[in-house]
Amino acid sequence: MLKITSYELLLEMTKIFQRAVKRVQKSHKENGLPNVYSKNGEIVWELPDGSYVKENPFGEAKDK
Repeated sequence: MLKITSYELLLEMTKIFQRAVKRVQKSHKENGLPNVYSKNGEIVWELPDGSYVKENPFGEAKDK
């Protein structure tokens, strides 16, 4: 019987998560939604046309 090490499990889980993230990013782009990232501690929005902005494309967030 094969024994899966913690490292091998971590690698496999990382591959699964990366595929899931790429799938969602592609879906957002196809549906005209921006992807949101944090780069150097700042929020950055990638618009469906591939450009990047630092302002929320939906406008100001409102408190509840």
